[in-house]
Amino acid sequence: MRTEDLHSLTGAYALHALPDDERDAFERHLAGCATCDQETREFAAATARLGLAETLSPGPVLKDRVLHRITTVRQVPPDGGTASKPRRAVPRGRGLARWALAACLAAAAGLGGTAVWQYERAQDAGERATQAEQRAETLAGVLAAPDAESRTARLSDGASGTLVVSEDRDRAVFLASGMAEPPQGSVYQLWFDDHGTMRSAGLMDPGSTSQAVLMEGAVDGAAGVGITVEPAGGSDQPTSDPIALLSMPA
Repeated sequence: MRTEDLHSLTGAYALHALPDDERDAFERHLAGCATCDQETREFAAATARLGLAETLSPGPVLKDRVLHRITTVRQVPPDGGTASKPRRAVPRGRGLARWALAACLAAAAGLGGTAVWQYERAQDAGERATQAEQRAETLAGVLAAPDAESRTARLSDGASGTLVVSEDRDRAVFLASGMAEPPQGSVYQLWFDDHGTMRSAGLMDPGSTSQAVLMEGAVDGAAGVGITVEPAGGSDQPTSDPIALLSMPA
């Protein structure tokens, strides 16, 4: 694959939408391309913001309003009689403006992704939405931090995990792609490895095979990160051998 083609894959890579061969080629390219590294982190941050957005079911009033408007809006003719005209192909390179690629990324995430956390309507919905927004801002800030460093590792069954750390912010994010669902009644738990002592860093969403997780707590000089399978609700200390261990990015 040509270098100019690899440059155009930042958005697809951030969405975990590349086949294995293109993903491998792009990751080799990413190690030596600062521009693509920055763009990938920016797109990953945008995806995280979308994934962490609260979702609410529309009320019955909105449904009635839409059904009423359907009877008053004219249907647009199919293609305006230009269906037979050939359309000029648009190249896949960097000529596409970054804001347009970001819009495509937003649309793809909005249509094909699932929210990392969803909250039901309740009296404290506003407070929960604020907390979710703050968490999303922190997560996005780590991914887009100028000093952010990352390390990617292959996990079992073709899955991959990327650890992103910002020393200035003293926070870390774990990006999972293609992970198998944990056994029934279990959950993946993240841990900071404090040079031999494991410190809980939060739980992953058992219903999502690909997700961005803001790890709980400061990095605080940890040597690495581990993932274990724990009973639902998590554990104070690991109860199983880690399924993955990642050292901190150099």
